[in-house]
Amino acid sequence: MRLPLLAAAFLAVAPAAHADEIVVFAAASLKTALDAIASDWQQSQGDTVLVSYAGSSKLAQQIQAGAPADVFISASTEWMDEVQKSGDIDAATRRDLLGNTLVLVAPGQPDPAEITALPALLGEGKLAMAMVDSVPAGQYGKQALENLGLWSEVQAQVAQTDNVRAALKLVALKEAPYGIVYASDAVAEPGVGVVATFPEGSHDKITYPGAVTSLAQTPQAAAFLAALAKEPARSVFEQQGFTVLP
Repeated sequence: MRLPLLAAAFLAVAPAAHADEIVVFAAASLKTALDAIASDWQQSQGDTVLVSYAGSSKLAQQIQAGAPADVFISASTEWMDEVQKSGDIDAATRRDLLGNTLVLVAPGQPDPAEITALPALLGEGKLAMAMVDSVPAGQYGKQALENLGLWSEVQAQVAQTDNVRAALKLVALKEAPYGIVYASDAVAEPGVGVVATFPEGSHDKITYPGAVTSLAQTPQAAAFLAALAKEPARSVFEQQGFTVLP
């Protein structure tokens, strides 16, 4: 979703002396919001913003292997911690940008239901989730199901995907009757509706940290990261279901 006059509002940020290319590695759940923000930054600032989306674990490993990213935005502090420990980000630029909520979704406009009813709701169907041992959305989902005493009942029916947007697509295409995704994913996909929201205490706090990488090739990387915490980017994130952290 694009805000009216979004590009014009970015003109408040001092334009670069010359156009640069900013390569951003970002968690897949950020795609809808970040695509709009990046496009308008490019129009107003002249920089080319290239965004690569994937699960945070895969992106972190690519950065550690020397991938030419300028900015990394993770869907969990764990994977940002990993790249910081290996010296692959500039720790001074690290900041917590966003929060999110974990939800159970189904195709169309489903009726609300209690999370505890999930085993009965599934029946013989599949539960779409991101990789539960490595991708943040899957890790949060597994943790929540374990804490609610449901994991052992549904584990055999989990269909794991490379990232949360792939899990969302399975539900939207009705290849899985239910899925666990972020609230922002549900906002971005009109083909699904929220059945229930997982209690905050059932999983770790969902936090999206961002940082400039150690191999960043342009000073505009820091400017782009800083702009994500300000208007008009804040409003874009909020409209897409994220919580913008102070």
